[in-house]
Amino acid sequence: MRARWKLLGLAGVAGVAATGAVIARRRREHGEYTPEELREKLHRRLADASPNGDGPAAASASSGTTAG
Repeated sequence: MRARWKLLGLAGVAGVAATGAVIARRRREHGEYTPEELREKLHRRLADASPNGDGPAAASASSGTTAG
């Protein structure tokens, strides 16, 4: 009975270690961006996602509402 608890404990520790390794690897893959780089990247993605490429400002200006 005692051996089962030891195996269960070791399996739990191995699971926690594996999860930590996966999280650390995913975190390393993400590069650190300066605020300017991040802003440029987000603006580019917003322009690509907008149907007319102008972003939400063009849609709110045409409807007479303000963003925010």
